[in-house]
Amino acid sequence: MAASSAISSSSFLSVSQKDAGVSSFYAQPSSSIQMSQKKVSKKIVSVMAPQQSERKPSTTGSVKTGMTMTEKIFSRAAEKPQLNPGDNVWVNVDILMTHDVCGPGCIGIFKKEFGNDAKVWDREKIVIIPDHYIFTSDERANRNVDIIRDFSTEQDIKYFYDIKDRSNFKVNPDYKGVCHVALAQEGHCRPGEVLLGTDSHTCTAGAFGQFATGIGNTDAGFVLGTGKLLLKVPPTLRFVLDGEMPDYLLAKDLILQIIGEISVSGATYKAMEFVGSTIESLTMEERMTLCNMVVEAGGKNGIVPADATTFKYLEDKTSLPYEPVYSDDQARFLAEYRIDVTKLEPLVAKPHSPDNRGLARECKDVKTDRVYIGSCTGGKTEDFLAAARVFLASGKKVKVPTFLVPATQKVWMDLYTLPVPESGGKTCSQIFEEAGCDTPTSPSCGACLGGPQDTYARLNEPQVCVSTTNRNFPGRMGHKEGQIYLASPYTAAASALTGFVTDPREFLR
Repeated sequence: MAASSAISSSSFLSVSQKDAGVSSFYAQPSSSIQMSQKKVSKKIVSVMAPQQSERKPSTTGSVKTGMTMTEKIFSRAAEKPQLNPGDNVWVNVDILMTHDVCGPGCIGIFKKEFGNDAKVWDREKIVIIPDHYIFTSDERANRNVDIIRDFSTEQDIKYFYDIKDRSNFKVNPDYKGVCHVALAQEGHCRPGEVLLGTDSHTCTAGAFGQFATGIGNTDAGFVLGTGKLLLKVPPTLRFVLDGEMPDYLLAKDLILQIIGEISVSGATYKAMEFVGSTIESLTMEERMTLCNMVVEAGGKNGIVPADATTFKYLEDKTSLPYEPVYSDDQARFLAEYRIDVTKLEPLVAKPHSPDNRGLARECKDVKTDRVYIGSCTGGKTEDFLAAARVFLASGKKVKVPTFLVPATQKVWMDLYTLPVPESGGKTCSQIFEEAGCDTPTSPSCGACLGGPQDTYARLNEPQVCVSTTNRNFPGRMGHKEGQIYLASPYTAAASALTGFVTDPREFLR
């Protein structure tokens, strides 16, 4: 672990502790309350205070305590002018998402608690996306899709992205693919809103300056009926990333660095706010990668301030109004981490934990059996463009099976239509074919979480896989003895070319 400590000392310039810990943060009264606890004179001025009208909480002036982005979104959603970490509040939900794995469960709870004939709270605020176990002959997996389809028809759900013909995804005009990428592409991610989903990686949408987090089936069943949920306001960790991003790094390297620094429990029930010049330079898809994996550090949500990049992305995605929020200058953060990204190197997370951080160049003796490029984390258009850049620069063929799983139908189309920069007009699909990769397959979650035995690219043997996915626990991609090295698309592509875990600088110099 010497490499880990070296990374820490060179790249994390400072960690500013704002409070002793979560418990003390929750227990501390606000400054206005502390003032009332000061020793006061016992001299009686009046035996009765004059009658006054009900005092409303202050919303302006110096009395108001500064709030973070996450606290402000909770404040709006709970219709309260001031909130503090640890407060439990009922929030109004803007979007609820569920998919084929958890959908049947939360539908069952909804019907049990609200009645078989009950109607959902708002048919236009529920998004149902089949994406996890789709291209399989498993009857139970297929039945799950039937259940969410029947429910969507019964409730007239406006945003149900159905798939009926699994033999050819392209003939299903409504089918999208991976829920977290589809939510963004279809305009369901808007600054300042609350998005809840029955999937832990719902936090991806925090890239849009909204509060987005995963919830369980019971909570989702309640939201289906009421549009509300009782949530605790999380304290916020702030990550300030500055410096020009080296051209051999991607957002995946940044989040692997952070998780390796604070551990898989370092942000448990905390908001992770990302700011700084590096963050401002990232595209929306790269910001999504960053927020996608905050749950791997235990985070409740990740969040990036909305800016011109956000607004530009949303221009043709949604016509609904939204109101961005930003942290106050006086906002209280549990801790602040400052990172100089110019000092970072390409990273991997070694088996079997996302915080088992290592330098890619120091894992060069690790022989790999396959490479997997896909998932909500690493299956977006820009992820494939990054991989294509490495293949193009090398001019070589892959030495191990390399599986490509686009996140959505749109991503799949991009692979066949978008020219790769500096390629002379070649598309990703052409470059992948020349490099000897597998043909890009049907968009879905694929083998990221294992799935049924016949899932494309599933680890059915105890092999070593370099993957752009988000988790490398035993059995995550199938076989319980499989070994997964989490990596950026650059590092994954470089590893495919050598058959060993490889630093992409070997091909990108």
